[in-house]
Amino acid sequence: MSLVPVSPLQQRQAGVLLHPTSLPGEGAQGVLGDDAIHFIDFLSASRQSVWQILPLGPTHEDGSPYQSYSAFAGNPRLISLKKLQEWLPGAYHTDDLDAAINALHHFLEQPEGSALKRKFDQFLLEQKHWLEDYALFMLIKEMQAQKGWFDWPQPLRDRQHLALCHLQQHHDDHLQFIRLQQFCFYQQWNAVKKIANTKGISIFGDMPIFVAHDSADVWVNRSLFKLDGEGRPTVVAGVPPDYFSATGQRWGNPVYDWRVHALDGYRWWVMRLQHQLKLFDLVRIDHFRGFEACWEIPVSEKTAIHGKWVVSPGEALFTRLYQEIHPLPLIAEDLGTITKEVIALRQRFALPGMKILQFAFDGNNDNPYLPHNHEKNSVIYTGTHDNDTTVGWYNNLSSEEQQRIYRYLGWPTLSMPTPLIMSCYASVARLAVVPMQDLLELGGESRMNTPGTTQGNWQWRFAWHDIPGDLSERLAQMVERYQRG
Repeated sequence: MSLVPVSPLQQRQAGVLLHPTSLPGEGAQGVLGDDAIHFIDFLSASRQSVWQILPLGPTHEDGSPYQSYSAFAGNPRLISLKKLQEWLPGAYHTDDLDAAINALHHFLEQPEGSALKRKFDQFLLEQKHWLEDYALFMLIKEMQAQKGWFDWPQPLRDRQHLALCHLQQHHDDHLQFIRLQQFCFYQQWNAVKKIANTKGISIFGDMPIFVAHDSADVWVNRSLFKLDGEGRPTVVAGVPPDYFSATGQRWGNPVYDWRVHALDGYRWWVMRLQHQLKLFDLVRIDHFRGFEACWEIPVSEKTAIHGKWVVSPGEALFTRLYQEIHPLPLIAEDLGTITKEVIALRQRFALPGMKILQFAFDGNNDNPYLPHNHEKNSVIYTGTHDNDTTVGWYNNLSSEEQQRIYRYLGWPTLSMPTPLIMSCYASVARLAVVPMQDLLELGGESRMNTPGTTQGNWQWRFAWHDIPGDLSERLAQMVERYQRG
């Protein structure tokens, strides 16, 4: 097959960054119910054509969507109880999600067939390649008081056949409950995506390059990672010391053994991306530079200082992905210190990169994030989920830095974040994305995540009364003015 990659961004578009957990609602977090549909209506009225979200997998205790128990499963906490009860007879109504899923389990076990039961059986068949192992993984974690799989008794840790068969025989109801959780999530997510697509809105998802050590993915596929005989990493991923951190960042994720991946033609990666593209129309790959080279840190090191760059087979991997999926609807998260080799890899496959306006105003005219240095084949943001809100960012700048921004942008009578949003829309970059917090002109108290911290993140939510009555009209006018519709 001749490799002539084509960018997934072929026209000017505009979108909003909002994770579903940030949707309004009565529960502890946003879910895939009526508020998700209402948000799609808001996007449509605002002439937005892209809804960007974060990863959808089941999270660890800190709630980070970038540390998930599975690269394939969905987060059960996103299930809408109200939508779930629409499937159930009135007698099964409950205020508890687990009770409702148990009631649905009972309903599906009734002897008479139903369209819903047929959908469930079809789901089990189609998702068997990951669902059975994920269900076992989550069952054992509960039985082992949430310990990591590497601390389980050796027969379970090492997936001995008799031990797993025993669990399947004696805990089938619990396993079926976990399967049913995933069915409910996928039914609700697919319904939301279908409505968005019907209204001309693409879903822009997110795929972390690495997976969590304590995940079904690593438990099932130990040979694909650099682990010792007990399943513990010998090296972990991170980034070296830089301007932002004198000790670098030690993420702790296990590192891929790329030689093993190559032996079967990167099959796990092909399956992973194919699965993601059933969920999303576009996919952002987090830490794209790791496909060219990864900063590997000996597991004994407490910081990232004494790691080393180890070359990754990026070209071979993306060539294989392209053979199965073309064009590749991927966006490369290419932020930070990026080498010419990383740029060449991204350009080889025509993958759009990212530009962040909050990074632009350091006083250097050759700063790649300044609007006059932007490229068409890219996505421009005011900021991302890892940045402060634009108002929070601007308020923390010195007076001199604030003046420098206005001298460049113009619009001296407009207060932040409006000038940055307008510059985002005016950019030559084909896709402009603005976080919902910036559209609502919120301060740093509404920040989604502060990298390097584990407390207080991923909790921000908006309320419908936060949205100004003229916001949709103003956004639609900017779409028209900057030809993003």
